[in-house]
Amino acid sequence: MTAFIDTNVLIRHLIGEPVDQAKQATRTLSSHETLLLSDIVIAEAIYVLQKVYSVDRPTISDVIKSLVAFPSIQVVDEPTVLRALEIFVNHRLHFVDAYLVASAESTGVNKVVSFDQGIDRVKTINRVVPV
Repeated sequence: MTAFIDTNVLIRHLIGEPVDQAKQATRTLSSHETLLLSDIVIAEAIYVLQKVYSVDRPTISDVIKSLVAFPSIQVVDEPTVLRALEIFVNHRLHFVDAYLVASAESTGVNKVVSFDQGIDRVKTINRVVPV
């Protein structure tokens, strides 16, 4: 079986509650099935870990990297996700903005149109202010 995995399965595995669902989630992640992990699910998991569980950025990065390391998990765009995690931690951008910057880098576009001045902290791309 190949299937996309939802955020709630990841959170149950990571948080361990409710216990019965956490066990099911961990068994599923440990299976030999192929579980596709989309970028939007990663973004939602990061948001939940930050806002609901008050997990700090370095820990979130480590946790997401541990999920990516599961043999059953295939990230849709792993290099961009890993670079976005680096930007998220080192430049303190929201993950979605970090992902946007990582996408700009990986495509060679190297420009992001945004009002968000935090993007200026990443020197590999240029922020363009909307006109």
